[in-house]
Amino acid sequence: MKQVAFLFLIISLSVAAIAENNNANKWRGPMANGIYDQPGLMESWPDDGPETLWVYEGLGNGFSSPVIANGKIYVSGEIDNQGYIFYLNLDGNFIKKHKYGEEFTRSYPGSRATPTIVGDLVYMHTGEGKIYCLKESTGEQVWMKNLFTDFDGNNLRFGMTESLVVEDDVVYVTPGGEKHSIVALNRFNGDSIWTVSAGSGPSAYCTPLLFEYNNENMLVTVMGDKIIGVEREKGELKWTHDYRNQRSIHPNTPIYHDGGLFCFSGYGHGGVKLEIANNNKSVEQKYWSDHIESKMGGAVLLNGVLYSSGDKNRGWYAVEWKTGELLYQSENLANGVVIAANGLLYKYTDRGELALVKPTSTGFEIISQTKVEHGTAQHWAHPVIKNSILYVRHGDALIAYNIKE
Repeated sequence: MKQVAFLFLIISLSVAAIAENNNANKWRGPMANGIYDQPGLMESWPDDGPETLWVYEGLGNGFSSPVIANGKIYVSGEIDNQGYIFYLNLDGNFIKKHKYGEEFTRSYPGSRATPTIVGDLVYMHTGEGKIYCLKESTGEQVWMKNLFTDFDGNNLRFGMTESLVVEDDVVYVTPGGEKHSIVALNRFNGDSIWTVSAGSGPSAYCTPLLFEYNNENMLVTVMGDKIIGVEREKGELKWTHDYRNQRSIHPNTPIYHDGGLFCFSGYGHGGVKLEIANNNKSVEQKYWSDHIESKMGGAVLLNGVLYSSGDKNRGWYAVEWKTGELLYQSENLANGVVIAANGLLYKYTDRGELALVKPTSTGFEIISQTKVEHGTAQHWAHPVIKNSILYVRHGDALIAYNIKE
């Protein structure tokens, strides 16, 4: 009996390991919503901030997040016009780096996209509009696509920033051309599976969101002038909704919950709550929020409340999901990025403030606060929580903080 139980345990662990290795990591967390719930995290930090486990410096220029997979940490960076994926062990020690190609070096030089790791393959989207699939072990190129020559895309003022979304055997990407607004590619060879035309309008820096609605597998993203919903099995355009700001810049991944979508961007523009309607053939606007207008720091939805910072509006805001009512606001911290875990907010501001915040019924309670001292350039990268460690990328540096209880 003991042998049977032991055999069952080994099989279960093996199946779990295979599933982990063949599931794509998600931009903005396991559900792509900025939430990293896991047991055993600190509910407050020491007075001088959480313990710094290690700092790795030497990543070059970049604004992407780290990825933890295969027992390693992967981070993209630009050095001397070339893009590299750095491999670190879990103690922050350099293992190796693989060059993938030319990177963006004009407005705010550096890598934009977060690498996507699926088993033994690495997927990377450069600011210059090229997609690379590389062997994880050797860095050897498996295939490459140029969104500007293979499709009819055009580069953006600040470079392509979309982190590639991989689901099952498909890579989804947004060239933004009139003929090829969104394409689905075979992740093993780069062959086109389908292409969707949503009319004129460029790509808009946005990483798409995948979800299921009404028994249909959906992809929603924001183009330069519209929000689009695509049934992703057949590549069928289901609906569009006009949405634009003065710069055609919409980097924030939409938020989906219970048939509702919230899309938002900066420059004083704000966000819109849509309800999917008419058997998924259309959407209806439920409300507009002038307050949730983060430029690129994302938002999180916790217990029926949206939390995010402003852009032109300085400060942080709590807005009721159902109605769009502003519940409260605070200017105690500068604007920035927000993620969440176990009901608490982790705010990383564009001034380098790092804060653990409890959202209450009446306001933001700052539990603990520290300053990110290492690194270079702007404080724009989205933090990641994995195995009770908070990873913060600041330009040339990656910092690992111990937030274990």
